[in-house]
Amino acid sequence: MKLVRKDLEKDNAGQVTLIPEEPEDMWHTYNLLQVGDSLRASTIRKVQTESATGSVGSNRVRTTLTLCVETIDFDSQACQLRVKGTNIQENEYVKMGAYHTIELEPNRQFTLAKKQWDSVVLERIEQACDPAWSADVAAVVMQEGLAHVCLVTPSMTLTRAKVEVNIPRKRRGNCSQHDRALERFYEQVVQAIQRHINFEVVKCVLVASPGFVREQFCDYMFQQAVKTDNKLLLENRSKFLQVHSSSGHKYALKEVLCDPAVTSRLSDTKAAGEVKALDDFYKMLQHEPDRAFYGLKHVEKANEAMAIDTLLISDELFRHQDVATRARYVKLVDSVRENMGTVRIFSSLHVSGEQLGQLTGVAAILRFPVAELSDQEDESSSEED
Repeated sequence: MKLVRKDLEKDNAGQVTLIPEEPEDMWHTYNLLQVGDSLRASTIRKVQTESATGSVGSNRVRTTLTLCVETIDFDSQACQLRVKGTNIQENEYVKMGAYHTIELEPNRQFTLAKKQWDSVVLERIEQACDPAWSADVAAVVMQEGLAHVCLVTPSMTLTRAKVEVNIPRKRRGNCSQHDRALERFYEQVVQAIQRHINFEVVKCVLVASPGFVREQFCDYMFQQAVKTDNKLLLENRSKFLQVHSSSGHKYALKEVLCDPAVTSRLSDTKAAGEVKALDDFYKMLQHEPDRAFYGLKHVEKANEAMAIDTLLISDELFRHQDVATRARYVKLVDSVRENMGTVRIFSSLHVSGEQLGQLTGVAAILRFPVAELSDQEDESSSEED
């Protein structure tokens, strides 16, 4: 993301002009936009024209509109963002108050104005404009006959290809059908890797599977690379890291990212940090439940006691339609940081973010036990009885 201009007032009202450069930037833009914001961008409008003879025709014109945002639609797989709203600035083609949908896309500038730019939104702009936050991990999660080729970006897990091939069972005295099908499966996975993984950006490719599938696949891939003199694979051989997973499904990626060997290799990626934080929370919940809280009320109570060491919160909560509710989450984040706590904002499109969403989207690991809250709950429940 490129920051072209930033004009903020003392009360944090104002506007920023940005140019999304990568598909990932469309996800950041989606998180920046909120209902009620003002969005100015170039768009195409179908306009009816009347000729001197009275015949009516229509043609498409490019114009710049300023909309008051009403609905935001994001397609995570295509990384497309559609913003619908009413026109709030004079335009020769579009009446004031008329509805229009702007499709935001990479490499097209837009200006976003807000009545209040909060700390979470400003931090996201900083992250989006920092090249160090770009995607640098790929993963191939596989089992016999099934493979998922994924890109693990700081904000989401993108499934770039799913390969499914029916593998017949081995028969006594005749394994040829099984072997041929397996070879066809491996070949399709290799093609998917070459098509979807950009080795100039990716630091590490995780190859994960149960059993010996990953070893057999890697042996096949590099033998073929030597035979065909595939320089792309041979030059990047050191980036491939084999790890164990329980299956070839996408959700096995979470356990892969928890593996200590993987964590050390990916220590500087946000995705591994998120997974580790969630893993630490679950361990704490199991062994010291008084030091692991989830749910907004519980976490706010822990924050009042200045007990939060790490706050885990889903970015989905900052897209809440109600301004007061959104402000409540922002206030919690700011307060935890003021009290020297760590804040981890999880992406709802990441596997770890999806799991956090099942725990209300907000959780906390505490510095010290806060037993009073659970005691209060017991007292209130006994009073209700």
